[in-house]
Amino acid sequence: MLQTHASTPPWSGKPIVLVGLMGVGKSTVGRRLAHRMRLPFVDADNEIERAAGMTIAEMFERFGEAHFRDGERRVIARLIDGSPKVIATGGGAFINEETRALILEHGLAIWLDAAPAVLAERVGRRDHRPLLRGKDAKAVLTELAAIRNPFYAMAPVHIVSQQAPHEATVNAILEAIRP
Repeated sequence: MLQTHASTPPWSGKPIVLVGLMGVGKSTVGRRLAHRMRLPFVDADNEIERAAGMTIAEMFERFGEAHFRDGERRVIARLIDGSPKVIATGGGAFINEETRALILEHGLAIWLDAAPAVLAERVGRRDHRPLLRGKDAKAVLTELAAIRNPFYAMAPVHIVSQQAPHEATVNAILEAIRP
């Protein structure tokens, strides 16, 4: 299902920045979208890990979330350089006011959205997410959705991800941003 704001302009060549909760498919959909559009793909989390020389889980554990978010903002600022590309962000990136302003000004933010139950099923297959470690994934994701969805809703394009192949989401994005 596709939802966009009434004033969604067609894609102008700015970096396309995928935002949304963990497990919604930002990296997988981003790779496929970039391939279809013949653009480079960048996973911001991978770039953060490369810059820091440690995993995100290690950063959270050693330095805390605030330190991680600051590094995340700096990496995303470097990635949003004006050149066309698709960027997948971490679930909390768009919640940071400075990061969100940067994305909204210099990129095209697309909110990939899915129900917490769907997300919990997807993320339950792996245990590498610091915010979920040792917790009930559906409860955490329901709480995160309540807090974060109002921020994600500021993205000019809103795509609701269904239990369908990722190509359906890619097609919905392409339809939303087509001139």
